Amino acid sequence: MSKTSDISGFYKLDRKERLKIVKKFAELSDKDVTTLKKTGALDYEQANRMIENVIGTMELPLGIAVNFLINGKDYLIPMAIEESSVVAAASNGAKIARVRGGFEAKSTRPEMIGQIQLTGLKNIERAKRNIMEKKDEILELANEQDPVIVELGGGVKDLKIREIETPRETMIIIHLIIDVRDAMGANVVNTMAEAVAPLIEKITGGGVYLRIVSNLATHRLARAKAVFDKEAVGGEEVVDGILEAYAFAASDPYRCATHNKGVMNGVVALALATGNDTRALESGAHSYSALGGNYRPLTSWTKDETGNLIGEIELPVAAGILGGATKLNPVADVCLKILGVKSARELGEVMASLGLAQNLAALRALASEGIQRGHMRLHARNIASLAGAKGELIDEVAKRLIDENQINVKRAEEILREMS
Repeated sequence: MSKTSDISGFYKLDRKERLKIVKKFAELSDKDVTTLKKTGALDYEQANRMIENVIGTMELPLGIAVNFLINGKDYLIPMAIEESSVVAAASNGAKIARVRGGFEAKSTRPEMIGQIQLTGLKNIERAKRNIMEKKDEILELANEQDPVIVELGGGVKDLKIREIETPRETMIIIHLIIDVRDAMGANVVNTMAEAVAPLIEKITGGGVYLRIVSNLATHRLARAKAVFDKEAVGGEEVVDGILEAYAFAASDPYRCATHNKGVMNGVVALALATGNDTRALESGAHSYSALGGNYRPLTSWTKDETGNLIGEIELPVAAGILGGATKLNPVADVCLKILGVKSARELGEVMASLGLAQNLAALRALASEGIQRGHMRLHARNIASLAGAKGELIDEVAKRLIDENQINVKRAEEILREMS
């Protein structure tokens, strides 16, 4: 039987029912489900192997975004995030995308950049020539550091030279372009860059200082596109409102920062759920937005000849399904099983689609009811809990707060007193 992520009313189900659906969809074992149900699934010993000076762990809510159809395949997307409305918004955006076939996504090869900083050069042009004459020798030495990844089709694919002016001197920056396959790749990139540094010094007579991965992964891009039916979005007026909001973001860095933050709500939540480096993804995405000198949106929005909304996204995605915390953290391991991706490239394509859905939902809210109203409606249950509501009273108090449009702790406390 085919699987579908088009699950109506998933948010209304209790935890047991949600886990039952996810277990069946992702073919999880009973042990996997137990891992998801455990509070503190990441125990001290595991955490202590991951970072230094460990005293405990800190948990975040783990939710499932539904309705995602990407390249004809259904996905349930795990998201670890503390912010209300994000998972619901992503699911809603994906539901609208399904009307016209879901998301089309693609990606480039999983190539990362290893930077080698070469200084103290007496003759820049001669150093460049010497490096290019010895290019094959440099690449061979780099690939000797990880024969396994080379056997899998990865390894160093190219070498580029950049000349940059700095406050101290003119420097040569050598870029090793390394296919890291299904890993995020920082460790293998750093290892290769360090291994070839002495050879580069010998070839050029210069001195190497930094040799390190760049998180601006311009060779490792993920793209997604979707057509959002104008009626499903809310009509022509809402479509035009979204285009106005996009024009604002495209022209003003203050607005654009928040626009892109909304995109990264989805990308980072999935990265965190799967044990990927959220800081690398954030820095790479925002740096990519600023290439060319102006900070720009990660997404673009237009409409077709019939008035339907077209959304597109492009961003660097340095994320993997092997290495790092993806296997060390047991919850991250289960999340990858739920997601069901078979490669780092597929993970990047899902991240891009999720970011686009997140952006659509945010812009739609801004263009219609206003984002704060929708956000606070979903936040009403948290307010009810803060006021002291327990069990079924949480939903009753939250409903009253929403109906009265007074979503604050003081009113929630008053409602509780009235109910008692």
